[in-house]
Amino acid sequence: MGTGILAVVAAAFPAGLPVARTAAEIFWLIAVTLLVVLTTALVRHWIRRRDDALADARSHTMFPFYGAVSMAVLTVGAGTGSAGRELLGGVAVPASAALWTVGTLIGLVTYVVMARRLTRPHQVTPVPSWLMPVVPPMVSAATGAALVKHLPDGAPQIAMLAVCYTLFALALGAALTVAVTVGRHLLSNGLPDTPLVPTLWIPLGVIGQSVAAINLLGGASGHTWLHSVGVVYGTTVGALGILALVTLVTVTARAFRRGLTFTPSWWSFTFPVGTCALGANSLGVALDSVVIVGAGVTLWCALVLIWSTVAVRTLRHAAGQRGGRVVRDDPAAHALSAVR
Repeated sequence: MGTGILAVVAAAFPAGLPVARTAAEIFWLIAVTLLVVLTTALVRHWIRRRDDALADARSHTMFPFYGAVSMAVLTVGAGTGSAGRELLGGVAVPASAALWTVGTLIGLVTYVVMARRLTRPHQVTPVPSWLMPVVPPMVSAATGAALVKHLPDGAPQIAMLAVCYTLFALALGAALTVAVTVGRHLLSNGLPDTPLVPTLWIPLGVIGQSVAAINLLGGASGHTWLHSVGVVYGTTVGALGILALVTLVTVTARAFRRGLTFTPSWWSFTFPVGTCALGANSLGVALDSVVIVGAGVTLWCALVLIWSTVAVRTLRHAAGQRGGRVVRDDPAAHALSAVR
């Protein structure tokens, strides 16, 4: 997710940024490689340690990370149709559509499972990661917008738009429910322990992704009123996103001063910032605003620095594990976290 979004955002920038096109292709290739490696690791885990895998799926702590699997597939799929278009040629769009279908189906499964769990009494602490299983339909809505123009005019395009807007509504409703639940807990009990502070960035991803989705769909629809809906939603929610971003930067800076050390949860910084960059770019294009598009470029540049830092720390962390310098955790947890 965190790697693929770099490719998707770079490919969405105006054509006058040639460096962005090259960067998009590079990050897309890295994302494809990671997806193949991590998917293989996850499948092996289910085959060799089925009991542990089932326990993860039933766990309120581990299950939410299966939402990352869906979003990783969707993000790589979106990059395939944009960043990978020149490399793959005519195969790019069919491959993108196939990955969109697979990612959407996985996301609907995690959405339904998590929605059912939310309706049942639970004795566990609500955490921001609960958003991950219910957000994939929002990612499907945003990435599906790019497929609309490749469908025949008329009913097929209308049907695709209807599906994407439905997915948008489903994800937004569930995300608001989870956000309210988590927000109430944070107001009552305060911020989480320092190592978990990075997970507070997850809700920011919903804000950025929703702004991107509704503006991309508005543009794909070709209807003025849907375009206007996207602009109104984007400016309103985007303002909220700016406030949230400033707050999160402040909270995270304090966490670093308190000694925030590296864990795989640092990947939680990447995808949310990427979705905000995509949302800003999409809104900027809708408004024909160079300033807002520039904000998206700035966020993308910040994401490159964040991604580079987290990637290097991850490699060091993995090397330390192989050398026996740290306690080895459940490999599934690392695989699912790394997908981010």
